[in-house]
Amino acid sequence: MTAPDDALNSDGLAPTGTGRVLVLACGALAREIADLIRLNGWAHMDLACLPAILHNTPDRIAPALRAAIETHRPRYDRILIGYGDCGSGGGIDALCEDYGLDRLPGPHCYAFYEGVDRFLAHDEEIGAFYLTDFLARQFDAFVIRPLGLDRHPELREAYFGHYDKVVYLAQTEDPHLDAAARAAARRLGLDYERRATGCGDLGSALARA
Repeated sequence: MTAPDDALNSDGLAPTGTGRVLVLACGALAREIADLIRLNGWAHMDLACLPAILHNTPDRIAPALRAAIETHRPRYDRILIGYGDCGSGGGIDALCEDYGLDRLPGPHCYAFYEGVDRFLAHDEEIGAFYLTDFLARQFDAFVIRPLGLDRHPELREAYFGHYDKVVYLAQTEDPHLDAAARAAARRLGLDYERRATGCGDLGSALARA
């Protein structure tokens, strides 16, 4: 295990190891990236993560990445940005252009978990609220408490009235996470759909690093 989920959500993850390539990623991807590094024997690769909760303020992601790049780049030959666009409005792409770096494919992690081409083919899913394994585990900390729904459940319609279903993109076969994702859908008053995706395009993107 890389770190507890609550630490990945609020604090991120400092790099360890002696690799020459750093994956600078979102804390929500830490477990999957760490597992892929371990399973594939990518000893040349280290992992550092920014706090996952930055996704709730996406305008802060690119500045936080810039600070982390400046901190870490003296000791690495290459840095791969472990984010999609993630609601940054092109800010992460502009950052990558400034530093000559690559990022993960697609608009956000939901896309590369499902496979970018397959995800983008779902034009009709404008009313889908996506969960991953991390978000199913951290639903209260990532969604309910930051939006104040634990204190003001009447706000649910204001935040989620334009959604019609929760789509759980499952990286693992875990009945406990399936139950947690179903419970999240019930709390939001939405239909539920589960798709077994594994890590989608994440492994192939990392393999090129």
